[in-house]
Amino acid sequence: MNNIVGAMFAQETEAREAMAALAKTPSINGTTIYQMSLVKRVNGELKLCDNFTSEQLKSNETVKGGLLGGLIGILGGPLGVLLGGAAGGLLGNAVDADNKSDSKTLIEQAAQKLEEGDMALIAVVEEAKEEILDHMLVKYNTVVIRYDAEVIAKEVETAKKVQEEMVAQAREKLRAAEKK
Repeated sequence: MNNIVGAMFAQETEAREAMAALAKTPSINGTTIYQMSLVKRVNGELKLCDNFTSEQLKSNETVKGGLLGGLIGILGGPLGVLLGGAAGGLLGNAVDADNKSDSKTLIEQAAQKLEEGDMALIAVVEEAKEEILDHMLVKYNTVVIRYDAEVIAKEVETAKKVQEEMVAQAREKLRAAEKK
């Protein structure tokens, strides 16, 4: 199964060490890491700190099209900032309209849980067993969350539409204000 895995770190050194260790062995026992990005919350915004792309990425259809880049773009953009604040349920409600689950989306969790200075490792991973990657991360002080990559792809598409609508509304309001 293809998953988006997020590991939240309070210590930058542990986040960088974890990414380096995973990049050395991107494929082990049925687990393949196709892409990883290390992001950090700085001045309330999400900043990209490092990237890794596996040679095996080209053969996996699920991750083609920049899924990880799109996800990080949403997290680091205005919608990610909004979700990190008081309006955290906005995207979750849009994405889960027909799924009456109380669980938050990856975008919401990452936007809300990353405190100033915290880092997250976000990866596109094919996993036969979740325990493999969990075992590789167990020595770090981290919280790991997982979502089906196809679900996240839909979430990213919905988030892009929401962002486009937000931009259009902001432009309309600015034009109306200028006319006055």
